[in-house]
Amino acid sequence: MTVERVRMPRRTELGATPDVSASTPRPPWMRRLLHLGPAFVAAIAYVDPGNFATNFSAGSEYGYLLLWVIVAANLVAMLIQALTAKLGLATGHNLCEISREQFPRRVVWGLWVQAELVAMATDLAEVIGGAIALNLLFGLPLLHGGVITGAVAFVLLGLHTRGYRRFEVAVGGLFAVIAIGFLVDLSRVDVDAPAAVAGLVPGFAGTESVLLATGILGATVMPHVIYLHSALTQSRVPLPEASQRERLRYQRVDVVLAMGLAGLVNLSMLLIAAALFHGSTTRPDTLEGVYAGLASIDRIAALAFALALLASGLASSGVGTLAGQVVLQGYLRRRVPLLLRRALTLTPALIVLAVGVDPTQALVLSQVVLSFGIPFALVPLILLTRRSDVMGELTNRPLTTLAGGVVAAVIIALNLFLLVQLAVSAVG
Repeated sequence: MTVERVRMPRRTELGATPDVSASTPRPPWMRRLLHLGPAFVAAIAYVDPGNFATNFSAGSEYGYLLLWVIVAANLVAMLIQALTAKLGLATGHNLCEISREQFPRRVVWGLWVQAELVAMATDLAEVIGGAIALNLLFGLPLLHGGVITGAVAFVLLGLHTRGYRRFEVAVGGLFAVIAIGFLVDLSRVDVDAPAAVAGLVPGFAGTESVLLATGILGATVMPHVIYLHSALTQSRVPLPEASQRERLRYQRVDVVLAMGLAGLVNLSMLLIAAALFHGSTTRPDTLEGVYAGLASIDRIAALAFALALLASGLASSGVGTLAGQVVLQGYLRRRVPLLLRRALTLTPALIVLAVGVDPTQALVLSQVVLSFGIPFALVPLILLTRRSDVMGELTNRPLTTLAGGVVAAVIIALNLFLLVQLAVSAVG
C-alpha cells in the first residue's frame, strides 16, 4: 500500500458518492431532510464507550453530583458543533484544510501530531468498548472482540464510499439502538428526582471528582468530531434554491436534534448508575460490573446495556477512522489507504487488550487524554470562524466568539488544574 499526495479541491467528498442531485428544485420539507445527518454522525462520538465508562463511574462514585457536568458539556458540544458545521458550510473546506492554509507550517505540524494522538486515544476507547460488549454477549475474548470491532468499522466506512446518505443511515440506526437501550434501562430503575435536581448545581468533591469531570468533558466534547463535522458539511451537495443562511438554519436544527438526543443518553447513563449503584455495597468498577448489576434487575436490562455498548463501539469506531482520514488529508494533503489507516490506529487498542490492562480504567484515562486535545481543535476553530475573510456572510457575531472563547478558557483552566493536582498527588 502506498501513501499518495493529494491536492484538496474546494469540496472534498472523502471518497463518498453524492446521493442527491443539486439541479432539481425541491420543496422546503425535502430541503430540511437533505440537510439532516452530519450532526447525527458526529453525535455518535458523544455516546461512545468512553461516555459509558466515565458516566457510569461518575454516577456510581458520586451519585448525582456531576449531573451538571453532563448538561454543561452538552451545551458546549452544541456550540462547538454548530461552529464547525458552519465553517464547512461557509468555506467548502474542513477545519484541518483551513488551518493548513492560514497557520504557519510549524503550527500545522504540531496540530497534526496532537490530532493523531487524539485519534489513537479515540480508537482505544471505541475498540475496547466493542470488545467488552462482544465478551458480555457472546463470551468472546477481548482481543478477538477488538479485532472484530475494527473489522466492522471498516465495513461501515465502505458504505461511505458508496454514498454519504447510506453511511448516515447506518450510523443513525446504531444511534437508535443506543438510545432505545438506555430508555429501557432507565425505565427499570428508581431515580431520586430531588437528588437529581440538586445535581444540576455545580460542585466537586475532591480531585478525583475533577478527574472524572474532565473525563466526562473529554468524552462529551470529542476533538476528532470537531474536525469531522466540518468535513461532513463541506461534502454536502449544495442546493442552489437554498441560501447560505437557510442552509445554516438547517444545520443548526441538525445540531440541536442530534446533540440533544446524545445529551439525554448521557444523562440517562449517570442517572442509572446513581440510582442503581451509588451507596451500594456492590458498586461496580468496570463495565462488566455494570452489566452484572443490571442483570440483577432482569435479563432484558442487561441485554439492552450490552447491545447499546456494542452499537456504540461499532459506530464510533467507524466514525473515528473517518475523522482520522480528514485529519491526515487536511493537515498533510496525504491520503492513506483505509486499511493501513485502520491498522495504525487499531494497534494501540489491541496491545492494551492483549497485555491485560483493565479495559474500563483505560477507557476513562483515554477520555482525559481527549479532553487535553479539545483546545487544539477549539482555539483554531474560534480564530477562523471570527474572520470575515474566511467565513464571508457567516462570520461569527461578537457574542458567539466571546462564548467560544470562554468555553476554551474554561477547558484549558480545568486541564491545567487537573495537571497540578495530579502532580501534587504524585509527589505526595
